[in-house]
Amino acid sequence: MAYKTSDFRKGLKVQINGEPYIMSHVEFKKPGKGNAMHICKLKNLLRGTTLDRTYKGNDTLEEADIEDTNVQYLYRQGEAFVFMNSKTYEQYEMAAEQVGDDWKYLKDNAECQITFFDGNPILVTPPNHVDLLVEYCEPAAKGDTATNVKKPVKVETGGEFMTPIFINTGDIIRIDTRTGEYLERVKS
Repeated sequence: MAYKTSDFRKGLKVQINGEPYIMSHVEFKKPGKGNAMHICKLKNLLRGTTLDRTYKGNDTLEEADIEDTNVQYLYRQGEAFVFMNSKTYEQYEMAAEQVGDDWKYLKDNAECQITFFDGNPILVTPPNHVDLLVEYCEPAAKGDTATNVKKPVKVETGGEFMTPIFINTGDIIRIDTRTGEYLERVKS
Protein backbone atom coordinates (compact mmCIF):
# COMPACT_ATOMS: atom_id res chain seq x y z
CA MET A 1 0.00 0.00 0.00
CA ALA A 2 1.18 3.51 -0.72
CA TYR A 3 0.38 6.63 1.29
CA LYS A 4 -0.57 9.84 -0.53
CA THR A 5 0.52 13.21 0.87
CA SER A 6 -3.03 13.71 2.17
CA ASP A 7 -2.41 10.71 4.49
CA PHE A 8 0.80 12.18 5.96
CA ARG A 9 0.63 12.74 9.74
CA LYS A 10 2.87 12.48 12.77
CA GLY A 11 3.45 8.84 13.78
CA LEU A 12 2.91 7.41 10.26
CA LYS A 13 5.32 4.53 9.55
CA VAL A 14 6.67 4.45 6.00
CA GLN A 15 9.41 2.71 4.04
CA ILE A 16 12.13 4.56 2.11
CA ASN A 17 14.82 2.66 0.21
CA GLY A 18 13.81 -0.55 2.01
CA GLU A 19 14.17 0.87 5.54
CA PRO A 20 11.38 1.78 8.00
CA TYR A 21 10.87 5.40 9.06
CA ILE A 22 8.39 7.15 11.34
CA MET A 23 7.15 10.67 10.64
CA SER A 24 8.11 12.73 13.68
CA HIS A 25 6.97 16.08 12.24
CA VAL A 26 4.71 17.02 9.32
CA GLU A 27 4.03 20.58 8.21
CA PHE A 28 1.67 21.53 5.38
CA LYS A 29 2.54 24.66 3.37
CA LYS A 30 0.58 26.25 0.56
CA PRO A 31 2.57 29.06 -1.00
CA GLY A 32 0.80 31.81 -2.96
CA LYS A 33 2.06 30.37 -6.23
CA GLY A 34 2.88 26.79 -7.04
CA ASN A 35 1.99 23.44 -5.52
CA ALA A 36 1.24 22.65 -1.89
CA MET A 37 4.11 21.01 0.02
CA HIS A 38 4.45 18.69 2.98
CA ILE A 39 7.66 19.29 4.93
CA CYS A 40 8.46 16.13 6.87
CA LYS A 41 10.98 14.98 9.46
CA LEU A 42 11.44 11.22 9.28
CA LYS A 43 13.26 9.10 11.89
CA ASN A 44 14.93 5.87 10.78
CA LEU A 45 13.65 3.07 13.06
CA LEU A 46 16.78 0.95 12.53
CA ARG A 47 19.56 3.53 12.96
CA GLY A 48 17.84 6.42 14.74
CA THR A 49 18.99 8.98 12.16
CA THR A 50 16.61 11.64 10.81
CA LEU A 51 15.79 12.84 7.32
CA ASP A 52 14.27 16.16 6.30
CA ARG A 53 12.20 15.77 3.15
CA THR A 54 9.73 17.91 1.23
CA TYR A 55 6.95 16.22 -0.76
CA LYS A 56 4.67 17.75 -3.36
CA GLY A 57 0.92 17.08 -3.64
CA ASN A 58 1.08 14.02 -5.91
CA ASP A 59 4.01 12.20 -4.21
CA THR A 60 3.52 8.86 -2.44
CA LEU A 61 5.44 6.81 0.11
CA GLU A 62 5.33 3.06 0.61
CA GLU A 63 3.82 1.63 3.80
CA ALA A 64 6.46 0.12 6.12
CA ASP A 65 6.32 -3.65 6.59
CA ILE A 66 6.16 -3.40 10.37
CA GLU A 67 3.97 -4.90 13.06
CA ASP A 68 3.31 -3.72 16.61
CA THR A 69 2.80 -6.39 19.29
CA ASN A 70 1.85 -5.99 22.95
CA VAL A 71 4.39 -7.68 25.21
CA GLN A 72 5.37 -7.95 28.86
CA TYR A 73 8.85 -7.00 30.08
CA LEU A 74 10.35 -9.94 31.97
CA TYR A 75 13.94 -9.18 32.97
CA ARG A 76 17.37 -7.89 31.99
CA GLN A 77 20.09 -10.42 31.26
CA GLY A 78 23.45 -8.66 30.90
CA GLU A 79 23.10 -6.32 27.92
CA ALA A 80 19.86 -7.95 26.70
CA PHE A 81 16.27 -7.23 27.67
CA VAL A 82 13.77 -10.09 27.55
CA PHE A 83 10.10 -9.60 26.64
CA MET A 84 7.23 -12.08 26.28
CA ASN A 85 4.13 -12.07 24.12
CA SER A 86 1.30 -12.59 26.65
CA LYS A 87 -0.85 -14.48 24.14
CA THR A 88 1.66 -16.85 22.50
CA TYR A 89 4.23 -16.91 25.36
CA GLU A 90 6.94 -16.38 22.74
CA GLN A 91 9.99 -14.56 24.14
CA TYR A 92 12.02 -11.85 22.40
CA GLU A 93 15.45 -10.49 23.28
CA MET A 94 16.46 -6.94 22.48
CA ALA A 95 19.95 -5.48 22.78
CA ALA A 96 20.60 -2.46 25.01
CA GLU A 97 21.24 -0.30 21.89
CA GLN A 98 17.75 -1.13 20.60
CA VAL A 99 16.07 -0.32 23.92
CA GLY A 100 18.04 2.92 24.31
CA ASP A 101 17.10 5.13 27.28
CA ASP A 102 13.71 3.43 27.62
CA TRP A 103 15.33 0.93 30.05
CA LYS A 104 14.71 3.54 32.79
CA TYR A 105 10.95 2.90 32.52
CA LEU A 106 11.00 -0.92 32.41
CA LYS A 107 9.74 -2.55 35.61
CA ASP A 108 9.24 -6.31 35.86
CA ASN A 109 5.95 -7.37 34.23
CA ALA A 110 5.40 -3.93 32.64
CA GLU A 111 3.18 -3.94 29.56
CA CYS A 112 5.04 -2.56 26.51
CA GLN A 113 4.80 -2.59 22.75
CA ILE A 114 7.47 -3.99 20.43
CA THR A 115 7.72 -2.98 16.78
CA PHE A 116 8.86 -5.71 14.39
CA PHE A 117 10.41 -5.14 10.96
CA ASP A 118 10.78 -8.23 8.75
CA GLY A 119 10.02 -10.39 11.80
CA ASN A 120 12.80 -8.88 13.95
CA PRO A 121 12.19 -6.64 16.98
CA ILE A 122 13.57 -3.14 16.33
CA LEU A 123 11.85 -0.81 18.80
CA VAL A 124 10.28 -0.99 22.26
CA THR A 125 7.66 1.51 23.43
CA PRO A 126 6.94 1.61 27.17
CA PRO A 127 3.51 2.71 28.44
CA ASN A 128 2.94 6.50 28.39
CA HIS A 129 3.12 6.75 32.20
CA VAL A 130 4.92 4.57 34.76
CA ASP A 131 4.82 4.57 38.56
CA LEU A 132 8.29 4.06 40.06
CA LEU A 133 9.50 3.65 43.64
CA VAL A 134 12.12 6.19 44.75
CA GLU A 135 15.05 4.19 46.15
CA TYR A 136 17.36 7.08 46.97
CA CYS A 137 17.33 10.86 47.09
CA GLU A 138 18.98 13.60 49.11
CA PRO A 139 16.77 15.08 51.82
CA ALA A 140 15.45 18.58 51.11
CA ALA A 141 17.12 21.46 52.94
CA LYS A 142 14.88 23.06 55.57
CA GLY A 143 13.52 26.39 54.53
CA ASP A 144 14.23 25.78 50.83
CA THR A 145 10.82 26.81 49.50
CA ALA A 146 11.79 28.53 46.26
CA THR A 147 9.48 27.62 43.42
CA ASN A 148 10.51 25.03 40.85
CA VAL A 149 13.49 23.74 42.85
CA LYS A 150 14.32 20.25 41.60
CA LYS A 151 16.57 17.44 42.77
CA PRO A 152 17.69 14.13 41.23
CA VAL A 153 16.18 10.90 42.56
CA LYS A 154 17.16 7.30 41.82
CA VAL A 155 14.28 4.90 41.19
CA GLU A 156 13.85 1.12 41.37
CA THR A 157 14.86 0.58 37.72
CA GLY A 158 18.20 2.35 38.26
CA GLY A 159 17.15 5.43 36.29
CA GLU A 160 17.46 8.99 37.57
CA PHE A 161 14.84 11.70 37.23
CA MET A 162 14.50 15.31 38.32
CA THR A 163 11.66 15.82 40.81
CA PRO A 164 10.43 18.55 43.18
CA ILE A 165 12.33 18.81 46.47
CA PHE A 166 9.46 17.41 48.58
CA ILE A 167 9.94 13.87 47.14
CA ASN A 168 11.48 11.44 49.65
CA THR A 169 12.97 7.94 49.60
CA GLY A 170 10.10 5.42 49.57
CA ASP A 171 7.69 7.65 47.63
CA ILE A 172 6.13 6.42 44.40
CA ILE A 173 6.34 8.90 41.53
CA ARG A 174 4.62 8.97 38.13
CA ILE A 175 6.85 9.68 35.12
CA ASP A 176 5.79 10.52 31.55
CA THR A 177 7.88 8.13 29.40
CA ARG A 178 7.51 10.29 26.28
CA THR A 179 9.30 13.25 27.88
CA GLY A 180 11.02 11.73 30.93
CA GLU A 181 9.39 14.35 33.16
CA TYR A 182 7.99 13.98 36.66
CA LEU A 183 4.18 14.22 36.70
CA GLU A 184 3.06 13.62 40.28
CA ARG A 185 3.56 11.75 43.55
CA VAL A 186 1.31 8.68 43.68
CA LYS A 187 -0.62 7.85 46.85
CA SER A 188 0.32 4.32 47.90
